[in-house]
Amino acid sequence: MNTKSGLNGLTIAAFESRMAAEMTRFIERHGGNPAVAPSMREIPLEENPKALAFGERLLNGQYDMVILLTGVGTRSLVQVLQTKFSLESIQQALGQAVLIARGPKSVTALKEIALTPSIVVPEPNTWRDVLEAVSTFQPEGVKGFRIAVQEYGATNAELLEALRERGATVTPVPVYRWDMPEDTEPLRRLLKKIIDGHVDAILVTNAVQIDHVVKILEETQEVDEFRKALKNVLVASIGRITSERLKHHDLPVDLEPAHSKMGILVKETSEHIHEILRQKREA
Repeated sequence: MNTKSGLNGLTIAAFESRMAAEMTRFIERHGGNPAVAPSMREIPLEENPKALAFGERLLNGQYDMVILLTGVGTRSLVQVLQTKFSLESIQQALGQAVLIARGPKSVTALKEIALTPSIVVPEPNTWRDVLEAVSTFQPEGVKGFRIAVQEYGATNAELLEALRERGATVTPVPVYRWDMPEDTEPLRRLLKKIIDGHVDAILVTNAVQIDHVVKILEETQEVDEFRKALKNVLVASIGRITSERLKHHDLPVDLEPAHSKMGILVKETSEHIHEILRQKREA
């Protein structure tokens, strides 16, 4: 049994942007040496014709169900709609549709405009969990349903396709997108540090982080070197959505926390890192 715990000065990399300071504190709290570089920035779609077109149809009663995937996205969607429609009319129109909230943050965003979802998708909040929640609420199926899906940076093609396969008419509603950070040099330096073998663990908290990491590695033709380096590095994923993206890029997933929270991710990494690294490095 491994009795060693804590990060004990190990170098822990993360690609956090908005929550970089919090991630740094978590790593330091558990005794690690943080190496954090931003991998993305959030770009609001302030001129959003698709969202406004959705609003027109929503107010005309043309949607039976609205799936809200993030709290930030829900708030942004309401803000975009308010550039053309009154809040009262938005509330009334949303209230007449079946509202599916993917987790507590979407619930909170709805509560801010005095609305309650018909169903809340439980953890770990993957697209499969969303689909199961829809099926539970509507056991006779969604054939003929008109469903809008508020997106959260990247299109969830699997969810959209699964709903269409069940006979629904599906409208994706983009509200914001992710872009590369304005300055990619810190991220490039961190990736070189990983490839050169100077990092012990990588903490991934968002699927788009990995897309951007791979994009930069493809530019420098270092994807294979990165994969090779990860044979000696613990890769911890915040949850199943992120894990699926890692596996899509043929990257390992060594640990998922019991709950998809940043603090728990770091804590459980500190508890298991020594044994996982021993196993990987002896393989």
